[in-house]
Amino acid sequence: MPIYEYACRSCGHAFEHLARTLRDGARACPKCGAARPVKQFSSFSATVASARSRACDSCRTSPTCPTAGKGCPGAACAF
Repeated sequence: MPIYEYACRSCGHAFEHLARTLRDGARACPKCGAARPVKQFSSFSATVASARSRACDSCRTSPTCPTAGKGCPGAACAF
Protein backbone atom coordinates (compact mmCIF):
# COMPACT_ATOMS: atom_id res chain seq x y z
CA MET A 1 0.00 0.00 0.00
CA PRO A 2 1.50 3.35 -0.99
CA ILE A 3 1.97 6.26 1.38
CA TYR A 4 1.22 9.65 -0.18
CA GLU A 5 2.34 13.04 1.09
CA TYR A 6 -0.13 15.91 1.33
CA ALA A 7 -0.13 19.57 2.36
CA CYS A 8 -3.12 21.52 3.68
CA ARG A 9 -4.23 24.53 1.63
CA SER A 10 -5.42 26.35 4.77
CA CYS A 11 -2.83 25.80 7.50
CA GLY A 12 0.11 24.42 5.48
CA HIS A 13 0.37 21.27 7.61
CA ALA A 14 2.30 18.50 5.82
CA PHE A 15 1.21 14.92 6.47
CA GLU A 16 1.22 11.40 5.07
CA HIS A 17 -1.73 9.22 4.11
CA LEU A 18 -1.66 5.43 3.70
CA ALA A 19 -3.79 4.63 0.64
CA ARG A 20 -5.61 1.32 0.96
CA THR A 21 -7.00 1.51 -2.60
CA LEU A 22 -6.24 3.60 -5.71
CA ARG A 23 -9.17 5.92 -4.94
CA ASP A 24 -8.34 6.29 -1.25
CA GLY A 25 -6.97 9.83 -0.98
CA ALA A 26 -6.76 12.18 1.98
CA ARG A 27 -10.07 14.03 2.26
CA ALA A 28 -9.25 16.47 5.06
CA CYS A 29 -6.32 17.89 6.98
CA PRO A 30 -5.83 15.98 10.25
CA LYS A 31 -4.70 19.20 11.99
CA CYS A 32 -7.36 21.78 11.05
CA GLY A 33 -9.99 19.68 9.24
CA ALA A 34 -9.89 21.70 6.00
CA ALA A 35 -11.12 19.78 2.96
CA ARG A 36 -9.14 18.77 -0.11
CA PRO A 37 -5.44 18.81 0.84
CA VAL A 38 -2.97 18.98 -2.04
CA LYS A 39 -0.99 15.86 -2.95
CA GLN A 40 2.73 16.62 -2.96
CA PHE A 41 5.32 15.34 -5.37
CA SER A 42 7.61 12.93 -3.54
CA SER A 43 10.33 10.51 -4.44
CA PHE A 44 11.30 7.12 -3.13
CA SER A 45 14.52 5.34 -2.41
CA ALA A 46 15.39 1.73 -3.06
CA THR A 47 18.57 -0.16 -2.31
CA VAL A 48 19.58 -3.45 -3.81
CA ALA A 49 22.45 -5.14 -2.05
CA SER A 50 24.03 -8.52 -2.14
CA ALA A 51 24.33 -10.67 0.97
CA ARG A 52 28.06 -9.83 1.06
CA SER A 53 27.50 -6.06 1.15
CA ARG A 54 24.81 -6.35 3.84
CA ALA A 55 27.21 -8.31 6.03
CA CYS A 56 29.95 -5.79 5.43
CA ASP A 57 27.65 -2.82 6.10
CA SER A 58 26.67 -4.25 9.47
CA CYS A 59 30.18 -5.29 10.54
CA ARG A 60 31.94 -2.00 9.80
CA THR A 61 30.08 -0.27 12.62
CA SER A 62 31.16 -2.95 15.09
CA PRO A 63 34.01 -2.02 17.44
CA THR A 64 35.74 -5.32 16.56
CA CYS A 65 35.79 -4.64 12.80
CA PRO A 66 39.28 -3.55 11.65
CA THR A 67 37.77 -1.25 8.99
CA ALA A 68 35.17 0.41 11.27
CA GLY A 69 34.50 3.95 10.09
CA LYS A 70 36.71 3.56 7.01
CA GLY A 71 34.34 1.85 4.61
CA CYS A 72 34.25 -1.74 3.49
CA PRO A 73 37.32 -3.09 1.66
CA GLY A 74 35.04 -5.44 -0.28
CA ALA A 75 36.56 -8.79 -1.21
CA ALA A 76 39.45 -8.27 1.19
CA CYS A 77 37.05 -8.11 4.16
CA ALA A 78 37.39 -11.25 6.27
CA PHE A 79 34.22 -10.63 8.26
